Amino acid sequence: MLATLVTVVLAAQQTLPPEVMKHVSAAADAQKAGRHDEAIREYARVTALMPDLAAGHVGLGGTYMRKGDFAGAIAPLRRALELNAELPGAHQMLGFSLLAAGYAAQAIPHLEKVKAHDALGIALFLAGQPVDSIVHLKTALDQRPNDPELLYYLGRASGMISKQSFDALQGQYPAAARTHQLNGELNATQRKIPEAEAAYREALRIRPDLPGAHLQLGELYAAAGQWVKAEAEYRAESKLRPGDAEALFRLGNAMLEQGKATEALVELKRADELSPNMPETLFALGKAEYLAGNPDAAEKYWTGLLALENQTPLAAQTQFSLSTLYRKRGQTDKAAAALAEYRRLRGGK
Repeated sequence: MLATLVTVVLAAQQTLPPEVMKHVSAAADAQKAGRHDEAIREYARVTALMPDLAAGHVGLGGTYMRKGDFAGAIAPLRRALELNAELPGAHQMLGFSLLAAGYAAQAIPHLEKVKAHDALGIALFLAGQPVDSIVHLKTALDQRPNDPELLYYLGRASGMISKQSFDALQGQYPAAARTHQLNGELNATQRKIPEAEAAYREALRIRPDLPGAHLQLGELYAAAGQWVKAEAEYRAESKLRPGDAEALFRLGNAMLEQGKATEALVELKRADELSPNMPETLFALGKAEYLAGNPDAAEKYWTGLLALENQTPLAAQTQFSLSTLYRKRGQTDKAAAALAEYRRLRGGK
């Protein structure tokens, strides 16, 4: 960015006095060598000799940015835009400098002008506009997937919106079924299991058909290894929402945990039909088929899972299951290969 702006200054050399050009060249040389303080002094001389030269102020502001002095960059960049509101890059540089110096609200119009979605999303969040910030942060993530800075602010913006919504729900509708469900979620997160169970039960008392509450109760029981209770809750959820693949998967898995492989297959296959090729469902289907005495079908599901993902903890678990299957078949080479892959994925353990 700064090199381009220096070029802008140099491109005007035919109309610049020799004394000014001497300082412009010296600033450029110092900048290239990383001598930021020297470059700042040279650009300051340029602006003193030609105070109406917008590009000189941009060069000065840009050098402050290179040095990491964003607060120092603000004044010369503002002056540049006063002289030439359309100078390339100046709005973006001023927006970034204002944001870095803590003036998020002031940075927004400059970042909007150049559509700098990444910095704009951050500035909007810091200025207390999380809804608008999410739009720009997601756009920036489309261009730079998995950028830690963008993911951090997207998470914070989403969390702020959730908190605002939850606070409004609890404050305005304390007796609502959804409020009790929310309290159940919060208690479950804090490992307050009896309180979470009571909150979910109260939510269902108020609204027996409340979507998700039976599923969440089932998760509480599953985490405690209470599979009979978990199955009952998952079954209630799947009855209310027969098109919910997760509820059917959870139901089938709970049955599988109790050794009811044949019955589990029915629910797991329904889950797979509704949401095909979910790795967790494929693993459970393979396990159910294996326990039901259908090793060929089990192998098909497990190898299908590995075609979708092969570097995850679930993939490691699948390789271990395949090694057992192959060993019982007498396929020692395949069993050894699967076991070796399992150990590799587990870090040699």
